[in-house]
Amino acid sequence: MSSALGSASRKSASRRSATPDVAVPATRDLVVDFIRVACMFAVVAVHLLMMGISVDESGIGVGNPLTSLSWFAQGTWFGQVMPLFFIVGGFASLTSWRSLRRKGGDAGDYLRNRVLRLVRPTVALYAFLAIALWSATAAGVPGDLLAVIAAGAGVQLWFLAAYLICQAVVPTMAKLHEAAPYRTVAALAAGAVVVDVFRLGLEHNPWGFDSNPIGLLNMVFVWGLLQQLGFFYADGFFDRFARWQLVLAAAGCYAAMVLLTHSGPYPVDMLTNQNPPMFPLILVGLAHVLLVKAAYRALQRCVRQGWVQKVMFVVGSRAMTIYLWHLPLIIAMFGIALLLRLPFPEPAGVDWWLSRPLFYVAAWALVLLASLPLVRLELASTALAPGASRPAMWRIVAATVLAIIPPFVVMRTALDTANATWGLVLLVIAVALVTGNVPDRAWRRPVPVGSSAS
Repeated sequence: MSSALGSASRKSASRRSATPDVAVPATRDLVVDFIRVACMFAVVAVHLLMMGISVDESGIGVGNPLTSLSWFAQGTWFGQVMPLFFIVGGFASLTSWRSLRRKGGDAGDYLRNRVLRLVRPTVALYAFLAIALWSATAAGVPGDLLAVIAAGAGVQLWFLAAYLICQAVVPTMAKLHEAAPYRTVAALAAGAVVVDVFRLGLEHNPWGFDSNPIGLLNMVFVWGLLQQLGFFYADGFFDRFARWQLVLAAAGCYAAMVLLTHSGPYPVDMLTNQNPPMFPLILVGLAHVLLVKAAYRALQRCVRQGWVQKVMFVVGSRAMTIYLWHLPLIIAMFGIALLLRLPFPEPAGVDWWLSRPLFYVAAWALVLLASLPLVRLELASTALAPGASRPAMWRIVAATVLAIIPPFVVMRTALDTANATWGLVLLVIAVALVTGNVPDRAWRRPVPVGSSAS
């Protein structure tokens, strides 16, 4: 009897373990994982579509076919997914921070872990880019063509600078969120508006200076506020509202964007609003998260499917690697196509659109293949070596600053051979600073026979 019950119990457990969503912790929000992976698919698609290559008697031309589409600017209100990415990143950040605090960790532990997680995969990319660009220069690749290729390969690096800045303030912003959540959001929103007022107000100043650098302050206010919305998501704030209220609020966000863009000073194109970030991106992110919560039940049903969870695991477990490498690999893919003299249809033409799904599948195949060895850097443990002590806080802060500088410079000036090289050096130093100190195993002189050790 007892053995029968045990057998039945094992069979029941086996059936439960075969259910796709049983192995997932009850506290984990699979919809957040789904959104993060969906954003990754969208980013790769947009970057692929923004790369139009034409070949004619005059040579090779590279342009952005999407800008010629009349609906593109308006479409970015839905296709610009980076604000939503920062929101789900905020959810994950607050969840990780609270978990770390329960285990006795502090801000230094959190920041050290984030630097290692984000920078180690980036070191490999910078090493590859530096070697590739130096090799191309030595091989005599025309400077203007190499500049375009290098700039395209580094477009995605702005995110690393922005995300590291946001991660650096997570412990502080989490405390502010717990103490005064609404005032914190209001202060960040006010800061974003003030920065935009100064930036746009001085855009055509009589002194002739560039007002865009003023907008860099919004890397803290805009991206930071979106991260803060992720804190609200983690606390269940959006669960308080009915579906119709969520949809109505999202519509209100889009109505406000109409006033700010078509009747106001902001560009309609949300990609133009990205670097430096501007206030409308907050409304885009808020509208997106409201719509996600409105469709939450349908998304929950979707993520319970076994094949969906498998895709989420494969892509989600190597998201940073995919993000960092997809553009260089897309460029390499087009380079191979050029060497093979494959036909390149007119960008934005019918044949061009029909050929994009094939290139999209090929791009993902390349990215996933390349991620097999590279993902080890992303998944490597951040734990200290046995007996090692955690680096001092000044080293962690210094490492964070050093890690931010290379992608920040690329964001401002575009990637080239020089900043790929010195950027690699700074990133290696950043990793070394936070790796941890292994206790000295001091060499001791042999004690002479017959003497006593002191």
